[in-house]
Amino acid sequence: MAWMIYGASGYTGRLIAELAVRRGERPVLAGRDAGKVAAFATPRGLPYRTFDLGDPDVVAEALRDVDVVAHCAGPFSATSAAMVAGCLRSGTHYVDITGEIDVFESVFARHDDAVAADVVLLPGSGFDVVPTDCLAAMVSAALPGADRLDLAFHAHGGISAGTLKSALEGAALGGRARIAGRITEVPMAWRTREVPFPAGSRSVTSLPWGDVSTAFRSTGIGDITAFAHLPGMHLLGGRSGALGRRVLGSAPVQRAGRAAIGKLISGPGRGARERSWVEVYAEATDPEGRSASAALTGPDTYDLTADAVLGAVGRLRAGGVAPGARTPSTAFGADFVRELRGVEVVEPAPR
Repeated sequence: MAWMIYGASGYTGRLIAELAVRRGERPVLAGRDAGKVAAFATPRGLPYRTFDLGDPDVVAEALRDVDVVAHCAGPFSATSAAMVAGCLRSGTHYVDITGEIDVFESVFARHDDAVAADVVLLPGSGFDVVPTDCLAAMVSAALPGADRLDLAFHAHGGISAGTLKSALEGAALGGRARIAGRITEVPMAWRTREVPFPAGSRSVTSLPWGDVSTAFRSTGIGDITAFAHLPGMHLLGGRSGALGRRVLGSAPVQRAGRAAIGKLISGPGRGARERSWVEVYAEATDPEGRSASAALTGPDTYDLTADAVLGAVGRLRAGGVAPGARTPSTAFGADFVRELRGVEVVEPAPR
């Protein structure tokens, strides 16, 4: 049986494929554009296939001899459902690198189908959301009975075209958090706070990150907010932010924005990634005001993603993961993030 990278000609797909080759792996590369996929696969001596995601039967046929597919072709709101459907028909484990809340929810809605098909569905197996999900599970275990969870990150470095396209789509949807167990629409930048990252305290602003969906399934905590230290995030709140979201939400602006990103953004080079790093923080609080926190530092988010995807693929190929729709920590345990190269965890500490 083989494993596949779909979207192998995209920025993150290429990084995963290159790391796989350096580690002695021979994944099948795939995508929609035969020329691009062949141009990348042939010099590396890797097998490749081309197929579109429009028809789940076509997807299932292309996956007939594939035991795990790493799906890297975003925006996942447009591509995930067909790939998941094809995986359920072919009996192929599904891994993706989404950070989109609605995609997580759609994949989790197929849990019973995945159990029946003996398939693992694992969305968010990259920087979105492995580090935050694993830290969430750690602090939840350190403070049983916690009812509030804050998660935050501070990333230094460049950004890929695929991530920018997803961010453009997400900015039009407004803010979301989990409140009393439900995903709830909230104003963008509705909360700010100071976070004691390992390298020092920074102000962070709430944003609709994927953990609003995933961390609830990993911890059972009902109130969850995700934050980031990103320049200009605070400007998305208030009236100006609401006007901006209406503009960004229009179909012409979305089309033009995606086209411009595709032409102008290629993602950070190796040198830029080597100079980049990330910090992640998690804090759980219980009704009595007790709290537990943990943090980690890691390499550039794209290098971390490639390493995490390969780790997830390896675990799934080895077997032993219960079928169904999973989060990284419910699939592999909270310590999965400790296995990633360059990651250092600041252990959970109660207060």
